[in-house]
Amino acid sequence: MIRFLKGLILLPIAIVVVLLAVANRQPVMLSFDPFSDGAPAFSLQMPLYALIFAAVALGIVVGGVGSWLGQGDTRRDRRAKGRELARLRGEAERLRQTSSATIPGTRTALPAPISRA
Repeated sequence: MIRFLKGLILLPIAIVVVLLAVANRQPVMLSFDPFSDGAPAFSLQMPLYALIFAAVALGIVVGGVGSWLGQGDTRRDRRAKGRELARLRGEAERLRQTSSATIPGTRTALPAPISRA
């Protein structure tokens, strides 16, 4: 069902992208020299659709990097909690072994830990 909905959404987007590329094949000059109007020192001739696609791709990359950097605190907190969880599980296991070794003849065991991984 999810695959069908993805196709239903992505197919019209793909059609629009192809139509955009076909309709905007004419070359445009991308100038990196803001001070020269006539003959810019740093310029590039490219199709308009390539310029648009490059701008969208750059926006996706910059947005992804910004999102990744913004979630640094969450990742750090998750790592710290994972270390604490491993330490507490080790301590619980040590206490289980200690309690069964201290009281000989008893089979009292702590319940097994709940695995959430």
